[in-house]
Amino acid sequence: MLYRLEGIVIRAMDYGETNKIITLCTQTHGKIGVLVRGAKKVKSRHASLTEPFTYGVFSFFRGGSGLGTLNDGEIYESNHKLREDLMLAAYGAYACELIDRGLHDEDTGNFWFEQLLAFLNGMREGKDPEVMMRLFEMKMLQAAGYGPELEICSASQRPVEGDAFISPRLGGVLSVPFRAADPYAVHVSARALSLLRVFAKLDLRRLGNVDVKPETKAELKNVMEALMREHVGTNFKSKRFLDQMENYGFDK
Repeated sequence: MLYRLEGIVIRAMDYGETNKIITLCTQTHGKIGVLVRGAKKVKSRHASLTEPFTYGVFSFFRGGSGLGTLNDGEIYESNHKLREDLMLAAYGAYACELIDRGLHDEDTGNFWFEQLLAFLNGMREGKDPEVMMRLFEMKMLQAAGYGPELEICSASQRPVEGDAFISPRLGGVLSVPFRAADPYAVHVSARALSLLRVFAKLDLRRLGNVDVKPETKAELKNVMEALMREHVGTNFKSKRFLDQMENYGFDK
C-alpha cells in the first residue's frame, strides 16, 4: 500500500553499503520505519530526506505493519541550521530520543508530532532551548501518564503556596511542613514552582519568548531530571551528551 504522510525524521541508521533506515514521527500513524535505498550514494536524490530533524511529506510503500520503502518525498523544513549548531543539535537529538522511546508504532502520534514540530520550530526561531526542553519533558511525562500534581500537596491534600518540594515518588508537590513524607523530595522555589505549573498547562505551540534567570533554570532542570529519572529512566545517550556540553559551557 502506498502511504503519503507528514513526518519528522527522529532517527537514521545505515543499512548495508548504500541504504539507510529512517524512523519517522508521523502526524497520523505514529512511529514508522522507512528504508531509503541508495541514500548513502553521493548523487542520491533522497539523501536530504534522511537527515535528522527533517520535516516533510514522505511517500512510501508498506505492507502490513512492517518496514516501509521510500518512493518519494518533499521537504517542508530541513532544519539544517539546527544540525550545524552543536548545542541545538544536542537538544534536538534528546527531544527525538524521547519521542523514539515514548511513542509506540501503533500510537496515533498527533500530540507527539505537534510538540516535536513546535520544539524544532522554536529553536530555529531563537527561543531559549533550555526552557523549551523543560516544557517538552513535561509534555512527554503528561503524555505517558506521569504528569505531576503541582497544585495540591500529596501528603496534606491542601493547596500549596510559596516554596515547596517535588516528590517524584509520590508524583507531586509537598508543602514544606510535609517534606518528611519523602526525604528524597527536591526543593523548588515559589518562582520555579509557578513556572512548572505554567508548563503543565501550556502547549509548546503557544510558548513565546520567555526570560528565565539562570538559577531558576537550574532548579527546573533539577526537578525535571528527578521526575524523568523516576518515571522514564536515565539511559539516554543524547541526554548524557547534552549534559556534557552544558558542563563544558557550550550553552553559554
